[in-house]
This record gives sequence, structure tokens and C-alpha cells, in this order.
Amino acid sequence: MERITSRQNPLMTRVRKITSSRSFRRREGEFLCDGVKLLEEALKWHAPLSVVIGSEGVRLPDLPEGVRRVEVPEDVMKSISPMEAPQGVLMLCRMPEFALPDPLEGTRYLVLDGVQDPGNVGTIWRTADAFGADGLILLGGCADPFNPKTVRAAMGAAFRLPVWEAGPDTLMERLGEAGIPLYATALRDDTVELGRISLDRCAVVIGSEGKGVSESVLEQCMQTIKIPMEHTCESLNAAMAAGVVLWEMYREQTSSP
Repeated sequence: MERITSRQNPLMTRVRKITSSRSFRRREGEFLCDGVKLLEEALKWHAPLSVVIGSEGVRLPDLPEGVRRVEVPEDVMKSISPMEAPQGVLMLCRMPEFALPDPLEGTRYLVLDGVQDPGNVGTIWRTADAFGADGLILLGGCADPFNPKTVRAAMGAAFRLPVWEAGPDTLMERLGEAGIPLYATALRDDTVELGRISLDRCAVVIGSEGKGVSESVLEQCMQTIKIPMEHTCESLNAAMAAGVVLWEMYREQTSSP
């Protein structure tokens, strides 16, 4: 195992830049994961790891051939970890393609419009994975899916469920070609309650908590839906709303004969 003791080592500097800069992550084509649990998930799902860094005394599992193994002192780990209390293991993993596939081969997608909180995006990603969505699509203004906070909240979904970025025009083109209608969680004259419309084959947009689904996207939606709730509450957190919609998608799929 390689040992690095200097915070100024080129790899340590590179790790810090990958952690802090979205543009640098994209340019390098790698993202950071932290913690033993995520390392286990990455190995289980054959994620394309490039580097695994462990603190002194942390025993690393067997790694695939070609993965760089590095040991660092505690102070160096603290200097590169995005966590207040480092978990003892950091990894660099190669990013997947972000372009929306052509054609779309699935039937159930979740679309996020302007959801800026990395924790929310990661939680939604994890929930979409748990409830069998075919992919997560991010429109403009969303948090970086490969921000360390997003990846941590996704809890391994980053290695299993694809996430793509697209503009509204590209999204509508792909959905149209696949014959998949676009719905949105919003209030409009045609709004129906969740449970009164089939979500067996569709893409559903969840908007930001502050602004909701943008007008330009809403205009493209075939139908709007609302989650029934007590009148004393106006709305749900974006991640919770996504969870309810995804559960309804999953319930329909699993209850079909």
C-alpha cells in the first residue's frame, strides 16, 4: 500500500478540489465518496473506483486490480475529508455519462426541477432506487448529483440507479419518442389527486420547495397531480413529496396482475 504523509501531496490537493468544485469534478470525470459503508456498496455493485484512501489503522477490503491504495495519517485524512468527523475511508470513482439516453427504454422516471439542496437530491435518488424507478432526470438549477453530500445521502444509489441531466426541450423530445407522458406535482385547473391517475407509464416532475415547478416546464406537462393532505398543511418537503409519488408508482407496478 502506498503511504502519503503530506497534505500538499498532488493527490491530496486533487481530492480537495474534487470535493469542493463542481466544475473540477466534471473536468476530471471523478467524484468523491466517503465511509466504509459506501466502499462496501461500491465494491458490491462494481463501481469504477480509481483510488481508495484509508486512515492509519483502517483495514481496507480486497480491491479490484488497478485501484490505487493509499494510507494517510489522521491529520491528512481530516484535511481532505468533507466530513466533520472523517469516516476513515475516502474513494474516488469515475463518473457515468450524464446525457439523457436516446431512446429512453424505461417506463417510470422522476424529474427534478430546480431542487437545489444536495441532501434532498440524494434522498430522492435513494428513494427512486428503492421504489424501482428507471432513472432520475435533473433539469436546470438542481444540485450536483455528485456533490459529496448528495452521494452520501443517496446511500449507494449512485452505483445502481442512473441519473441524467437534460434541458426541457431534450426531455420532451425523448419522452415524446418513447410515448411517455409528463406529469407534474402542481396545482392547475386540470389537477387530480394522486391515486386517481395511473402512474404505470409516465415521468413526474417535482419542483423546488420555494418556487415549485417552473412555468416553462409546467406548460409542457400533460397533467398535474396533487398529494392529498390535511388542509392545515400547504405542501411537503421535496424529498417527501417525491417519496409519496414514487411509492404510488411502485404500488401500481407491484399490484398489477
